Amino acid sequence: MRYLNRNNTTLVKERFHKIFYLIIAFCFIGCCFFTNAKNTYADSNVNEYHDKKVINRSLESLQDLDSQTWQIIVYPGSQVSNDLILRIVGYPGSLRIDHPSSLIVSSGRKKWDLKDISKKNKAEVEILNDSAAEFDLTPLIAELDKNRPLRLCLPGLINDLPIPPYLVSEWRTLVVHND
Repeated sequence: MRYLNRNNTTLVKERFHKIFYLIIAFCFIGCCFFTNAKNTYADSNVNEYHDKKVINRSLESLQDLDSQTWQIIVYPGSQVSNDLILRIVGYPGSLRIDHPSSLIVSSGRKKWDLKDISKKNKAEVEILNDSAAEFDLTPLIAELDKNRPLRLCLPGLINDLPIPPYLVSEWRTLVVHND
């Protein structure tokens, strides 16, 4: 009889340890998700610089028709002008964007050639790596009167990158907020 009691005691201890470890694991996972809730979002539309200036921007990761992922960032060129800059970033080390190269944007029958401004500001050239390029988006946004889908083409790198209308709408609001 004593042998059975010992067996039951070990079974109870094993079950207690399993339940205890499950509770600890759930508490740890809960702490990871909820303690840094503000820092867990990768996509934020408002940035604050060290001198307390707030800048609105649009950030989205999209795939082209060749299944290559690109990060698309649109932000105002300065606080006083209505210039918008489109930054396209590819996976570092897997490609190299030669500058200057123009970005061809199409929507239906309309086409725009956006000027490469990656090397315009010497301070930012050091920050940008070979897998990033910046373009002046202002002429395109000025001509758009509706939130229509766009297609981006960067010869030799991006054959066809579809931009959905909701993203075009977000870009157009950046000009309004920048006034």
